[in-house]
Amino acid sequence: MHMIFENGNVVLKDCDNFDIELTLDCGQSFRWVKNEDGIWCGIAGGNYLKLKQEGEDVTLYNTSPELYNDFWKTYFDLERDYKGIIARYDDESLKTACMAYPGIRILKQDEWEAICSFIISANNNIPRIKGIIERLCENFGEKTEYGYTFPSAEKIAKLQVEDLSVIRSGFRAKYIIDAAQKIFSKEVDIEKIKELPFDAAKTELLKIKGVGEKVAQCALLYGFGRIEAFPVDVWVKRIVEELYPNGLPECIKGTEGIAQQYLFHWRRNV
Repeated sequence: MHMIFENGNVVLKDCDNFDIELTLDCGQSFRWVKNEDGIWCGIAGGNYLKLKQEGEDVTLYNTSPELYNDFWKTYFDLERDYKGIIARYDDESLKTACMAYPGIRILKQDEWEAICSFIISANNNIPRIKGIIERLCENFGEKTEYGYTFPSAEKIAKLQVEDLSVIRSGFRAKYIIDAAQKIFSKEVDIEKIKELPFDAAKTELLKIKGVGEKVAQCALLYGFGRIEAFPVDVWVKRIVEELYPNGLPECIKGTEGIAQQYLFHWRRNV
């Protein structure tokens, strides 16, 4: 994969193991939308982006090489060698999953946004999750030319539970407020969590009401870039019980979150 700048757009040529549709629509992020022209649009880290894939080339519109290098390259995890990781997987089911969906990458999202989004996701379906998050942004985020940013923990921490009635999140409202207050006050310190060993980082996140094992693992994987995280939902639980009753294959050690994403998407679609 290499980047060129042409006609005011960043173009990624010969993208191996990067499928934007699989990556943006597999349940790890909830703010990307595809329009009728096949162009994906979204706001991440306060930055608006439109992008489209044609074969192995991906065009990032309305951005610069500097912003690509400073933000989007990390956001899409484009410096990680997914081809090399997949090559190490010697488990037959996992190899099948990777062959079917080789283009999934783990997004490196804002830590607070990931924590909040996966609190909202608990016992919820994707259309409703997207609706709640969009209403959260529209009511409490910053308005930009292209839409609304995700509201900061500081902004949400200053609200009361009843203020969130407009986002229609139900019982999750009190968890969203609790998460924002603990993160803003640094009772749960995002910068500290970044430096902690995995289990200690997870223990910190579990201090937040509404954050259980699965939400903590999701936040660590999709927000903190901890690819050893292994979130287990109904689908993944079924996969593990069916395929790995004696434990996960040794070949995924250290990249459990990446393997989980391939297996999850494959199992849902076979």
